[in-house]
Amino acid sequence: MMLELLKYVLLGIIQGITEILPISSSGHLTLFSHFLGMNLDKLTVFLMLTNTGSFLAILFFFRKDVAGLVQSSYRYIIKADHNFKEDFLYVIKVGIAVIPVGIAGLIFENILPNDLLTTSIALFITGSLLLIIYLNRHFEYNKNVTFQNAIAVGLFQMFAVVPGISRSGITLVGGLSQKLPLKSAMKFSFLSYIMISIPVSVLGFIRLSEVNESVNILGYGVSFILSFIFSYYAIRWFYRHVKVKNLIYFSVYCFVIGTISLIIYFI
Repeated sequence: MMLELLKYVLLGIIQGITEILPISSSGHLTLFSHFLGMNLDKLTVFLMLTNTGSFLAILFFFRKDVAGLVQSSYRYIIKADHNFKEDFLYVIKVGIAVIPVGIAGLIFENILPNDLLTTSIALFITGSLLLIIYLNRHFEYNKNVTFQNAIAVGLFQMFAVVPGISRSGITLVGGLSQKLPLKSAMKFSFLSYIMISIPVSVLGFIRLSEVNESVNILGYGVSFILSFIFSYYAIRWFYRHVKVKNLIYFSVYCFVIGTISLIIYFI
């Protein structure tokens, strides 16, 4: 009983941290579930809860930004106050950025293999993209997110449906490739995560009635709480302290974890 609970504690912490950092939560969960003897394909409810925990943590961290954008959009649409046009257009840009990943998710949801080989290749790709951004970090930044930027970020984000591709990492790469400042790219990335997570979470909870899964209430509850707590503190640290030059460390880490996953796959 205690050993089983410790497994959920570990997975909740891993989900919380890796959902935020550009190192792939799906890749880490695949790797660690292998070590722990747990089959992720049979943990649909668990994955829904831990992802929701991370989503709520991100929403809580950006609560003032989200509330401000909602109020501004209301004033622009309902009250025709053009002082809030830019905020409204920003929301539209975030919406545009989530369309590609939404479509890709619906198409490839049950097609892509969720194994260590796929994970390792995807981690190598994530590490390579972060390395490219690091090596090309000396450029002049654009100040504002344009519609062209939003489309480009959305196309990058589409690849996040592949297990092992870091959603935050690939979105950051998309934003930085468009010469957005890191903070601007991070904010746009996480706000797009919030927007896509709302319908995905609702759809996921609707589908739970169709899932035949034995639920460990205590274990799932602990994982949910830990994913929220660790996601919140991870995003608080990441958003405040990480610079483009630090992305090299995440790149190297992805290569290391990708190599470990590949070795284990062939053992």
